[in-house]
Order: sequence, then structure tokens, then C-alpha cells
Amino acid sequence: MADVEIISSSTCPFAQRTRMALIEKGIEFDLTAIDLNDKPDWFLEISPYGKVPVLRHNGAVIFESAVINEYLEEVFSDRPMMPRDPVRRAQARIWIDFANVRFTPLVYKLMLAQEPDAQAALAERLTDALLAMEHQGLGKLGDGSYWLGDDISLVDLTFLPHMQRLAVLTHYRDFHIPDECTLLKAWLQMMGQRPSVAEGSAALEVLVENWRKYAENTSTGTTAADMRTA
Repeated sequence: MADVEIISSSTCPFAQRTRMALIEKGIEFDLTAIDLNDKPDWFLEISPYGKVPVLRHNGAVIFESAVINEYLEEVFSDRPMMPRDPVRRAQARIWIDFANVRFTPLVYKLMLAQEPDAQAALAERLTDALLAMEHQGLGKLGDGSYWLGDDISLVDLTFLPHMQRLAVLTHYRDFHIPDECTLLKAWLQMMGQRPSVAEGSAALEVLVENWRKYAENTSTGTTAADMRTA
């Protein structure tokens, strides 16, 4: 048994971030999958928000994907996935925050919106976020193929799962990545070739069916409840 256990769900994008980080950093781990529609009592005792991922390591319990990934970066430092330079590290954290606060919520909000006017307004905001990611993020920070240069970082892992789920928005809301986002499209295609991404990604048809509850605004999950009120 490994010292690290990740409690996850097969289609959760937030848990996907941490599974990818564990694989990219070469950390041995045990994977415990749970059904988020039928959460076991033991899980609710260690996850105050009732969400995955949850990491257990040497008796410690840590939740929230961004916090877990920073913890892994500090404890397992042999394969760094954040810049050493303080300025570049701050830039990385700015874009991780952008992913969590400005990009990802819009993906959920557009999926949950039922009225055409609300969908149109949210689609415009999401388009603006993608253009900022293209021109202010990848276009300025990266001197290579990845977000911060020639090697993958926690920034890439933070954006990737919900960038993949834009294909689900195409299915339900006819939303498309803007044509001018050529860097983002190339980055998304390149990321799909990495073993960590291939191992942690669900097929599109699985995601489409799994996200039907968001498209119909019938989800009773914690994430949907948070996004409705945020």
C-alpha cells in the first residue's frame, strides 16, 4: 500500500487535476473511487464539503484540489511543477486563481443557465475569459508549448479538465472556443497526448451523459449548488 491515497470520482474534473499531478510527479498512490451520488459515511467524516478530491498522507487529510497540488509540490519536491523564481511563481498562482475564480465558474454557469438571454450573456463572458487566456496567458507567459514554457506545470493541470469539458458545452449550448485562440487549441491537443491526461480523462460521451444534470439544471451536488449562488 502506498503512503498516499487519493479519494476521487471517475468524472470529477477537480479530482482529475490531482490525479494528473500525482502521475506527473511520479508519486505512487492508491486510488479510492467513490460514488458522489451515494457518498459513504466515512467519506463525509473527512470531507467537510462532501467533495473530491481528498488526499490522505501520513495521517493528514487535505482537501480542495489547488491546496492538495500545492501540498504535493512542497512535500514531493524532486519533480517541481512550479517555477523557482518568485516572480514566475506568483504569475503561476495568478493564473491558477484565474482558472478557479474566473474561468471554471463560467463553464458551470453557462451549463446550468436555462434562459436564452442568460446563456448568451454567459457565453460572451466565457469567450472573453478564453481570449484573456490566449493573449494574456499563453501568449505572454509561455516561450514554449506549455503555459509557463517548455515544461508542464500546475497551471496546465488546473486549466485542463474544464478546457476538455468545453466540448460538453458545444454539445449542450453550441459554445465553441473562439477561432483566434490558436494557442489554446494547440495546447489542448498537445495536453491530450500526455499519459497523465489520457489516464485521467473520461470519454466525451461519458462526460456528455454525466453533465446532463447540469445542462438540465437538475444536479443536487455541492458544486452545482455553489455555482448557482456564486
